[in-house]
Amino acid sequence: MADTSKPVIGIIGGTGDLGSGLARAWANAGYAVVIGSRSAEKAADAAAQLGAGVRGLTNVGAAEAADIVILAVPFSNHAASIEEIRGAVQGKILVDAAVPLVPPKVSRVQLPEEGSAAQIAQDLLGEGVRVVSAFHNVGAAKLHKGGRADCDVLVFSDDKDARDQVITLAGAVANRGVGGGSLANSAAAEALTSVLIWINRQYKVLGAGIAITGLEDAAQA
Repeated sequence: MADTSKPVIGIIGGTGDLGSGLARAWANAGYAVVIGSRSAEKAADAAAQLGAGVRGLTNVGAAEAADIVILAVPFSNHAASIEEIRGAVQGKILVDAAVPLVPPKVSRVQLPEEGSAAQIAQDLLGEGVRVVSAFHNVGAAKLHKGGRADCDVLVFSDDKDARDQVITLAGAVANRGVGGGSLANSAAAEALTSVLIWINRQYKVLGAGIAITGLEDAAQA
């Protein structure tokens, strides 16, 4: 059963690999999760497979039901998805996990002129939405295995409180969340995704991740 003291999480693109993996991990960690899709029926079917009390609604329905909204859609659907849920996310935190991959060369860094997908999201949504950038470098396969993914999650935002809340969410599904500064810095994590794709292919692994060293020493100082 979900812990009512925790925020309700809505995942736009929740039927995809990353979205459903995050949904499974947060639900298992005691969060109430609502996954969204353009098709309510598709979302409901996916939610039933995930179990753990996950609900499935349309994208707008999931955004309306949630306290924190995760945008986990391909970059090709990024702008259209933001436009679809714009009204439903006003006053909320939106976590952008989209990566500006440009097929077929997805292992090559190709950032947009605006700097990053997260900066595009903030521009489109306006000041009424606190945009956070995170979860770009978490392999979906790790999330579906159960337990927490063995990697760190870089979290970026211009709003410190929103960033801290998402760092907590990251710690529930991965080793830990690590603040990475302002939203503009999200370009680094988005670019790193292409690097990790290249590493996965080169070394024939499923989910290369990142780990930030030295934080233990800082905590003890």
